[in-house]
Amino acid sequence: MKRNRKLMLAAAAALALAGTSTQAQEVVLKIHHFLPSQATIQAQVFNPWCEKIGKESGGKIRCQIYPSMQLGGTPPQLFDQAKDGVADIIWTVPTYQAGRFIKSEVFELPFMAKNAEVGSPALYEYVHKNSMDEFKGVKILGMHLHDGALLHFAKQQVKTLEDLKGLKVRGPTRIGAKVLTALGATPVQMPLPQVPESVAKGVIDGAMVPWEGVPPIKLQEIAKFHTDTAVGAPRMSNTIFVIAMNEAKYNSLPADVKKVIDANTGLEWSRQIGKIFDGTTDPAKKLAAAAGGVFDTLSPAEYDRWFKQTESVNKEWITEVGAKGGNGQALLDDARALIKKNGG
Repeated sequence: MKRNRKLMLAAAAALALAGTSTQAQEVVLKIHHFLPSQATIQAQVFNPWCEKIGKESGGKIRCQIYPSMQLGGTPPQLFDQAKDGVADIIWTVPTYQAGRFIKSEVFELPFMAKNAEVGSPALYEYVHKNSMDEFKGVKILGMHLHDGALLHFAKQQVKTLEDLKGLKVRGPTRIGAKVLTALGATPVQMPLPQVPESVAKGVIDGAMVPWEGVPPIKLQEIAKFHTDTAVGAPRMSNTIFVIAMNEAKYNSLPADVKKVIDANTGLEWSRQIGKIFDGTTDPAKKLAAAAGGVFDTLSPAEYDRWFKQTESVNKEWITEVGAKGGNGQALLDDARALIKKNGG
């Protein structure tokens, strides 16, 4: 009996050691972002991605996703949360920090990309080629654009520059605000989650938001008039997004875990994310139509007016980059060439 007891104790100890070993091998990734859990980035990107890397790692990788800023802070602070290790992985708009990512924000200039599927891999390539100095302290897992910004208004129907003049409109970033200024509107810069209340209370007349961003904040229930460019034409503005990982966290990972993450991130993942965001346009428009939305498309002549009216934004950006020692025209040309290379 003593012998059996010793064997049982030895077996129990072995199981305990095995459990400890398994726990030690598990990698938990804390992912933080600023939108609700049902938003595209979590529902269609992070959830399936986490499931995939979990399976491919044999269960070694597990995600803990914190939507709606559940780890604290504000959307503009997310990049530094990844850099400082508050979160392991973040998704954010880096240009919420005005002026910090000036070379990368070239993709936010007016009328650049026709959609996110072509713009996102171009952005990823461009940043790795031209502006990695703006992303020190993090490992970029992916970069993408959204499906392209348009204008949404609560009470005003906007078909021309004259209709837009003087209206208070939410701009997502400093470049978005400059685009609105050039078009004659009065920009009010704010993160997406603040938009519905601001429109509902009349703090702003409308907002520059992609279709993808409409359902998560239920903007279709407040804004009834929607002004957009024609299908296939470059959108009036866009916003850059980064999925960034704390560099020290990545470097600490076992080689086999790194291999799984590397195989499921990068340029092609960026392209896939762009395609996912493009796929959100029609469902969001259907929601807006069901809510009684009115849709206006810029005529070719009006599109040309808006295009010419915003050329000053490009010139100003080129000058700003030059003041910091860069060649703004060369960077803009390179961004456009990479967009063309990727199909747009």
